[in-house]
Amino acid sequence: MPRIGMEPIRKSALVEATIAEIGRTGSLDVTVSQIARRAGMSSALAHHYFGSKDNIFLAAMRHILTLYAAEVRGAMSMADTPRASVEAIIRASFSPINFRAEVVSAWLNFYVLAQTSGDAGRLLRVYQRRLRSNLVFHLRPLAGAQAPAIAQGLAAMIDGLYIRQALRDEALDPQATEGYVIDYLDMSLRLKGGA
Repeated sequence: MPRIGMEPIRKSALVEATIAEIGRTGSLDVTVSQIARRAGMSSALAHHYFGSKDNIFLAAMRHILTLYAAEVRGAMSMADTPRASVEAIIRASFSPINFRAEVVSAWLNFYVLAQTSGDAGRLLRVYQRRLRSNLVFHLRPLAGAQAPAIAQGLAAMIDGLYIRQALRDEALDPQATEGYVIDYLDMSLRLKGGA
């Protein structure tokens, strides 16, 4: 059986180190040297694998989005109603994997980078479209034509709570935070005449 090459292992270590360094500093104001040092390799090797700090950061965000998508799929596989599917998406957004401090910090910096980087902007738009599409699909049986408006509100709440989490000295409780979004869902469905 062939031995797995070191490249995927090293790239994964650099991605994890990037998330940890951004979490430590709270910004993208980290160097490739700091990231490489945390990953236990040289900055030359990090540049060899990714080419630039922006590329390392985009790889880190793709990794975060992949974990998020897997968490959503796992939560939704157990949902047996449209309402349960919407709640599964909300729960996945605030799960321990997705709502940990360093991931939240990476998200905040990703929102900022997306304003000036075409690649980051495209990646953010893919995430936003996918979230909205999933929410609208599962909300439609509950709220009919009002599903897009409720989905927009839910997505804005999720993003807003991530921003609040990143800017706080004290961490928000993930279950309470999830509860705020579910309360918004309940209120929206009542106001819009949904189930």
